Amino acid sequence: MKERILVNCALPYANGPLHLGHIAGAYLGADIFVRFNRLNDKEVLFISGSDEYGTPITITAEKNNVSPQEIADKYNKEQYETFKDIDIIFDKFTRTTDPEHVKDVDEFFLNLYNKKYLEKRYMVSPFCKKLNKFMPDRYIEGECPYCGYKEARGDQCDNCGRTLDPIELINPVCKLSDEKPEFRVTEHFFLRLDLLQDKLMDYLNGKDFWKNNVLAFTKNFVNDGLRPRAITRDLDWGVKIPLDNYNDKRIYVWFEALIGYITGARTYSMEINKPDYWKDFYFDNKIKSYYFIGKDNIPFHTVIWPAMLIAHGNYNMPYNVPANEYLRFEGEQFSKSRGIGYTVNEMLKIIDKNSLRYYISSILPETGDSDFSLKEFQDKVNSELIDKYGNYIYRLESFIDKNKLNITKPEKLDDNDEDIINVLKSKFDDYKSELNNLHIKKGLSIWLEVAMMANNYFNESAPWKLIKVDKSKLNNKLFVSLKIAEYLTVMLYPYVPSAASAIWNTFTDNVKIEDKNFDSLLSVDNFNIKKGNPPFNKIDFSEYVNGK
Repeated sequence: MKERILVNCALPYANGPLHLGHIAGAYLGADIFVRFNRLNDKEVLFISGSDEYGTPITITAEKNNVSPQEIADKYNKEQYETFKDIDIIFDKFTRTTDPEHVKDVDEFFLNLYNKKYLEKRYMVSPFCKKLNKFMPDRYIEGECPYCGYKEARGDQCDNCGRTLDPIELINPVCKLSDEKPEFRVTEHFFLRLDLLQDKLMDYLNGKDFWKNNVLAFTKNFVNDGLRPRAITRDLDWGVKIPLDNYNDKRIYVWFEALIGYITGARTYSMEINKPDYWKDFYFDNKIKSYYFIGKDNIPFHTVIWPAMLIAHGNYNMPYNVPANEYLRFEGEQFSKSRGIGYTVNEMLKIIDKNSLRYYISSILPETGDSDFSLKEFQDKVNSELIDKYGNYIYRLESFIDKNKLNITKPEKLDDNDEDIINVLKSKFDDYKSELNNLHIKKGLSIWLEVAMMANNYFNESAPWKLIKVDKSKLNNKLFVSLKIAEYLTVMLYPYVPSAASAIWNTFTDNVKIEDKNFDSLLSVDNFNIKKGNPPFNKIDFSEYVNGK
């Protein structure tokens, strides 16, 4: 049986279009990792979905004078199509308004409630007198008491990552009325994080392989002391509390949305007529689960979700949470609400998905913030993807096609060519090691080293000279060049799947890159070259550089 892994991706809020910061923060790296592991002969379950409850959706609905469900429906569909347009393909893209999700949330709530990990307490919540109702935390903005960020939300500061309560904010204001809220006492259910602190630290003590920033942030968060945290709010848009006499309250989004990962896996299993399939990924402790998220989601996935799973019992804990930092646009954080940067759909109107995936892969903010630049985008794609790879493939195939050559596997290679093949295999092993360890950018940089090696080898082989003097040596050199092209294309596939697949199809008729693993693909030695057009077009962003 194949080794199995579970890959979950943060559920994006269904309140607006996806921007490039989302793609760089969580989704592209996850898709690359999934495609790599499938090529590496692993069975992967890949889940995400739209987060459709909570205040971001209600705020958007109120601004547009429509119901929250209409907003959720619109952006669930749009986000799904956007992901597909950029070749990010989930096994299941779930949604938290699905009735099946409510079943999972009810089960989780009642399990924790019966085990005394949920308890009723009183809390102070923001109340807007002008609107005459309690306001969700995200409706309150003010200055962060920890870092001084002026636009911190009542639930979290996007600048320093701290989770907050609205009453902690300095100079808090209700976003809908611009008035200072009152803070009134109201009854809610609290998750007893304090009872889970020691078990959480035991769990975290085995995570030295996590990214330093993720582990340090999480341990500091827990070491500061965990307190009971409210998991319900005075809302009318959300999952109802599965107990009597709480019709005016809802389960808060940060608690219920996390359970969407389970809903996605469970409903996918139903769709493929294997209703228990999902259990293998959540109850078999040999299976590793990865949660790809952005920086702002760290505490929810490294503290609260593990705490919920510990409290529930039985479930596998997250194996790794490779959170990325922020992608910035001209020094500022991408923000759809503030109109900073590009949405994915805007970018796809001016550039192809292959080039977009390549550039973002090369600047993923894996260990620190990175900056999106149209000039760098143009330079990188033109000089690396096109000049070093696309042009190499075109030159090689054009020479073979023009001279009507049939390249066969040599009985023996000379020492120099053997050395080249050994270096190629060594680089490929390095590439696999980096991607296994979630170093997505490093894997791409190794690919680029191989691309440069390919061009050097082809130029030094000088097949245009050999064809006049030594047909046997010509065959051998072109065979090695094709093997390098084969490795390059297979290594590129996780990053740029559509282009790599199309190029692979010019090598052979019988093997599809999507259907095979590394071993079977790289053992192809019978080439049937079909020269196509140059695989990529040069980018010219000159008309946009002074634009948005």
